[in-house]
Amino acid sequence: MDLNAQWKKGCIRIGTPTNLLAAATSFLPVLWLCSAYNCWPSLDVVLKAWGLVAASFGAFYFVEPISYYSVIGLSGSYLVFLSGNIGNMRVPCAAQALDATHTEPGTLQAEVVSTLGICGSIVTNLIAVLLAAFIGASVVAALPKVVSDAFVKYAAGAIFGGTFGNFAIKYPKIAVFGLAIPLALIYFAKTPAYVTIPAAVFGCIAIARAFYVMEKKA
Repeated sequence: MDLNAQWKKGCIRIGTPTNLLAAATSFLPVLWLCSAYNCWPSLDVVLKAWGLVAASFGAFYFVEPISYYSVIGLSGSYLVFLSGNIGNMRVPCAAQALDATHTEPGTLQAEVVSTLGICGSIVTNLIAVLLAAFIGASVVAALPKVVSDAFVKYAAGAIFGGTFGNFAIKYPKIAVFGLAIPLALIYFAKTPAYVTIPAAVFGCIAIARAFYVMEKKA
């Protein structure tokens, strides 16, 4: 058995039951609450709530696993969907790990490197969250209002912008379309988020594929 197949087999054997177990146990607090206080919602209420969530975040069901896979790989996919903070923490850390080690994306070496970067971010995140739970509120309260407001309003944008800039330097032609497609859809076509997000992601994938084919033929 080659190393790539062996790696994937181990990832699937551990990652699949772990993620399924996490998905199942996430219902336990709700089940306990409904059982303890006898407040079981009707199926109609449950379906309406699910529909609202699906309308807001349903596009991510398809976009995130496909668009992030080239950076995080199979093992990283199991880790990030279990730990959360995918776009603003796991993917940037994995991308920086690949960049720091000059590893080519899509290879087994890249998957190992990105997995180590994700694991490091999870451990760091746990420590930071633990510290924030005890001293975070006091620290933020002591900061000037302009600084605390910046954390709330611009932290996520700064992370996503930094990640985009990191890839834009490497693939400037694709980066142009990465900005143009969502801007055109938002400001001219006025499309909703659940259309804009997958159109921008899969549009960029198609354009990147076209550039790749053209370079191969040249």
